[in-house]
Amino acid sequence: MVNARQRVGAGIVFALPIEAGRFADRVHERRTIDAAGLAVHEGWIGDAAVAWVVGGAGIERASHACRLLIDGHRPQLVIAAGFAGGLAMDLARGSVVRPTRALRGGHEPIELARSDVNDRPRALGIVTVNDVVASAPAKRRLAEDTRADLVDMETWGVASVARSAGLPCECVRVISDTALETLPTEVSQLTAARSPWRRFGAALRTVGRRPSAARDLWQLWERAVVDSRTLADALERCVKALPPTLP
Repeated sequence: MVNARQRVGAGIVFALPIEAGRFADRVHERRTIDAAGLAVHEGWIGDAAVAWVVGGAGIERASHACRLLIDGHRPQLVIAAGFAGGLAMDLARGSVVRPTRALRGGHEPIELARSDVNDRPRALGIVTVNDVVASAPAKRRLAEDTRADLVDMETWGVASVARSAGLPCECVRVISDTALETLPTEVSQLTAARSPWRRFGAALRTVGRRPSAARDLWQLWERAVVDSRTLADALERCVKALPPTLP
């Protein structure tokens, strides 16, 4: 068990349970704490103490979750982790990407930490937006407007909170859809739902309106399960590369 006064090596902010699930399976001596309505989890990966939270989709939820994590666990490194959409044409689906800059319209870029500079030799930017960017034309326009390589809904919020706390922030993302892919329109509704029951209800309503959506959503789920394992592999490498956590 992590000592309440102990500083953890990494504090990880996820948006969705599917993103966090396979990583959580690898943590030993796990414990869950209720913090202002959010479940904060803690435990050990090797010799490093870790804490993580599933904060929900969107910049406000991610920022709130990150503040709770920092206030309660004082991580040496904050990590914004999960899935992202590809904007650059050469980012393959299922690949792990560690961006170097967090972007947000109307704000200065935030430089991100990198635990493995050999992953990709060029600088990559991730832009945080308010809504799911589902269609290939919308992704193309966003790439042209922002010069970003990938897109999500949380990283800038996490990075901004970490910067205010004087902590480094790394971003670890798995490309869930490429620049050329168009997602089902219902994805945004499922992502916005806070609880598993609400997501289940949204899925049922979706299938009722469009029966073919069942196949589309199942395929997305299968891909997400694989992506979650890929993300867990990358996060485990990041955490194990940190200095051992002192008691």
